[in-house]
Amino acid sequence: MFLGQYRHTFDEKYRLTIPARFRELLADGAYVVQGFDRNLMVFTQETFGKISQRLNRMNMTDPEVRQLKRLLYSSADRVEPDRAGRILIPQFLREVAILEDEAVIVGIGDYFEIWSPKMWQEQETILQDVAANAQRFAAFDLSAE
Repeated sequence: MFLGQYRHTFDEKYRLTIPARFRELLADGAYVVQGFDRNLMVFTQETFGKISQRLNRMNMTDPEVRQLKRLLYSSADRVEPDRAGRILIPQFLREVAILEDEAVIVGIGDYFEIWSPKMWQEQETILQDVAANAQRFAAFDLSAE
């Protein structure tokens, strides 16, 4: 499971070091795709395969399904960590997520996200709004049973 947040810098070839805790989960490779919030999402091969199967079962005559497929598939790039645990982030995806010299890697359970520090700071501000969270998450049942 991908948990926690980490700050890493890009090297001169725009490779990003993946946290050591995440590397084992990426042993079979991964897919980096454009996120929904000016960020990137990184899925294991298994998780991306499950999402692909589900997407491919959706009705392609639905315009919103086509848009979702375009968003995810047109931005997808298969990556494999090198021996140092780095992945290469293509330029077009760096531009989408406004990534320059540094990135924040955030565990989201079955995948992780890559954020520019500025955009992640904005997300953290939203997440720290206690009153808004009480309303926003009231409908979710997070009980352990």
